Amino acid sequence: MRSLRFSFLASLLLASVSVSITQAQVRLAGRVEGTYYIAPTGSYKIAIPVLPELGGKIVDTPEVVTFEDDFNVHASLACFRMDATQRWEHETRGRRDYLVWFFTNFVQADFQSRFTGSKVESAKFIPAMEGGALLCFNLLPGGTMFADRPSFSTTDDVFVAKRGNLLFLRDGFVYVLSIELAERALERRTYDKTVEQEDELLRKRLMEMLGRITFLTQSAEPAK
Repeated sequence: MRSLRFSFLASLLLASVSVSITQAQVRLAGRVEGTYYIAPTGSYKIAIPVLPELGGKIVDTPEVVTFEDDFNVHASLACFRMDATQRWEHETRGRRDYLVWFFTNFVQADFQSRFTGSKVESAKFIPAMEGGALLCFNLLPGGTMFADRPSFSTTDDVFVAKRGNLLFLRDGFVYVLSIELAERALERRTYDKTVEQEDELLRKRLMEMLGRITFLTQSAEPAK
């Protein structure tokens, strides 16, 4: 299962090799058709949440696509096919505990290996969403994706980034939506949002991202 870890973290960290939307058809694992990105698996398409006029870029692997622009967007969508082991874990643990286990062992473990001191700030299981979804907020010391923005100010203290993550299952795939809270990184001197306000901003943005996705008619085949 090490490939899950590499694929998720690689797309979050490889912004330097991302390509402009107009070039994406040539260099992406997936493809762009009009204003939609279509996953290599054919399991979903998503209305692209960045604009080329604002420096919108896309980078992907066979499992993860990341969207960013030159201002305040950095969002990723992962789609992992469940193999026999994953299906067994789900059947044994149940939906809620499986999603917690998956996030802990694959998503959060990636961040912890890259950013020392990373931790989960809070998590909530939402039974009515997508048959059961997990909403997690994590804190990542040194883990911001906005450090190259002109408005990001550096200090002697390690900046702690915050991400919101939404996990759910669909048609034999594990989906992970992940968004960094841009204001926390870019409004350093004037930033005054409470934890509750941060969580609500990230929740709304994750819901908006979920609303951009069209799930296509395709079930995952058992892994060979």
